[in-house]
Amino acid sequence: MTAGLPYLAASVACSVTVAVLLKLARGRGIDLRQSIAANYPVAAVLCCLTLRPTAEQVASALPAWPMLLALGVLLPGGFLAMAESVRHAGIVRSDAAQRLSLVIPLLAAFALFGEPLDAGKAAAVAMAFAALFCILRRRPVAGTPAADGLAWMWPLGVWVAYGTVDALFKQMAKSGAAFPGALLAAFALAALVSAGWLAARGTRWQARPLLAGVLLGLLNFLNIVTYIRAHQALPDNPALVFSAMNMGVITLGTLVGALVFREPLSRLNLLGLGLAVTAIWLMMP
Repeated sequence: MTAGLPYLAASVACSVTVAVLLKLARGRGIDLRQSIAANYPVAAVLCCLTLRPTAEQVASALPAWPMLLALGVLLPGGFLAMAESVRHAGIVRSDAAQRLSLVIPLLAAFALFGEPLDAGKAAAVAMAFAALFCILRRRPVAGTPAADGLAWMWPLGVWVAYGTVDALFKQMAKSGAAFPGALLAAFALAALVSAGWLAARGTRWQARPLLAGVLLGLLNFLNIVTYIRAHQALPDNPALVFSAMNMGVITLGTLVGALVFREPLSRLNLLGLGLAVTAIWLMMP
């Protein structure tokens, strides 16, 4: 069991550090659109160096091109939503919403792919929605970006985007696409979509956002690869890896957001975090 703990700790730390980087970069006037666009070529190169996808594995993902195109849009779109969510709603709510997005592939499995809905999974879905409601509730504070009362929209966007991405990757795996090839193809498409969107808007590339994008891409990919390594190190305990990763991110994100950045949390928000942890536990495979 101890063999997988360093990988789990690294994956949790990378996930929360991404949110911290987004918050700090925004405060320093860095154009996060450029950083997010730059992060995908970096992640693609690291994918090639680390996971070593073969041409055959990449080709196995091409028949699922509609899902690949959706991933090419949703990956950068979700990242942009995460950046805005961290800005408007804070790290605690953003990380919790990202982790609760696990309910979307669960719902897709029931609604689209005919998997049976037992009492435990139904309770997990209901609790996840209750947790999301409690976490998104926030009193607007005058003089802050959230004063318009619409801060809840960004973590909700994170929830939808990340959950849909997870569901698409799971469906691609069922279609026979090898994960390294599908991941590389998705990163490449996300890079093209991001760069094309910025070019269409006449964006002038700058050094600081690109350097931040290199760090973002490194953290983004390390989060993925250490999570994979944790599963490989603990092949008989997938539920442990699943629950420890998601509960760890919510716990560490709460500590960092509340203690370091002084994000205010109401009793309802704290109840939501407790419900989120319980829902994730109930969703364990």
